[in-house]
Parts: sequence; C-alpha cells; structure tokens
Amino acid sequence: MLPLLLASSSVYRRDLLARLRLPFSCSSPDIDESHRPGESAIELVKRLSLEKARALSASHPNHLIIGSDQVAVFDGQIIGKPHTHDKARQQLMNASGNSVSFLTGLCLLNSHTGLHQTDCISFTVHMRTLSTEQIERYLLAEQPYDCAGSFKAEGLGVSLFQRTEGDDATSLVGLPLIRLVSMLLAEGVDIP
Repeated sequence: MLPLLLASSSVYRRDLLARLRLPFSCSSPDIDESHRPGESAIELVKRLSLEKARALSASHPNHLIIGSDQVAVFDGQIIGKPHTHDKARQQLMNASGNSVSFLTGLCLLNSHTGLHQTDCISFTVHMRTLSTEQIERYLLAEQPYDCAGSFKAEGLGVSLFQRTEGDDATSLVGLPLIRLVSMLLAEGVDIP
C-alpha cells in the first residue's frame, strides 16, 4: 500500500482519519482558496480538494493523498469561517430557525499514477430557533471561529440543531469517511 498523506492542517480532519486506524502523515498545502467568478459551491469544493492534493504530489510522489475542502451554504450564498466573534454571531443569527447545507469536496490522488477520484458530499443542518443569549453562551463556550457555519458539530454545536439530514455525518466535520473508505478500497487499501 502506498503511504497515506492528509493534505490538511485541520485537527478535525486528522482526528476523523485516525478513526480508520491506518497509518498516515499530514502536510498542509499552500494554495489559493479564492472562489472563482461563476463557480458553484460544488465546483469550488471539488476543485479545491483536488488542488490541495495536487499541491503535495511533487513532494510526495508515491503516496495516496487525501484532499478535502468544505463550505457552508445558506440562502444560496457561500458562508465561510467567521474568524471573529461578531461574524460568528451574525452567521448563527441568520441560521437560527433555518437550514444550512454543508458541501464537502473530497479527493483521493494517487501521486504515483496521477489518477484521482473526486466527489462532493452534502449534509444539511436544520437549526433550532436560537435566542441572542443562547448564541452568545455557545460562542463563548466553544469559540468556533475556525469553523464554517460558526459551530463545531463534534462538540457543543449539536445543541443548536433541530435535526440533520445526510448520508455521512462525518462530512459535517470536514472529511466524509464513508466515501473516503470507498475511494481507498478502489485503490486496493485494506481497511482493518
């Protein structure tokens, strides 16, 4: 089996990949993650997941490289990581009582052959109606400023949900393991 490389510095993605009990290393690619004019959210995450994997292929020529990228979509608009308390508050106020879709692009690139598999996995969160006080308490408790949509689904963020909808809950955290296992199996990787 070729060594696995996760093209990410995300602790969340690293923790998810560790669930598969396969040895892997991590490296953070340096790419431009700008949204191109006219590019749909699905096209964006698929392109970025492939670009992240390709960015590391020259320095890791005999690896299976996993690239992933995620955006949240609310009311037809891409919303990214808030980075600040004020932006996180606004994102959660907008999402309160509404639905937010998370699109996660996934790529598995065989840097030896140059062949790759890409996909986009969708997951929808239906939010509870939240008061300003609930939002403030949540933000102070978890500070999810590096998370698209302003919550951590793997933590206290689930308390904000009315319900969820999708085939792979791990995609919400940023690495769709069910689809990744299928890709790895297609590359001949034995999953314990």
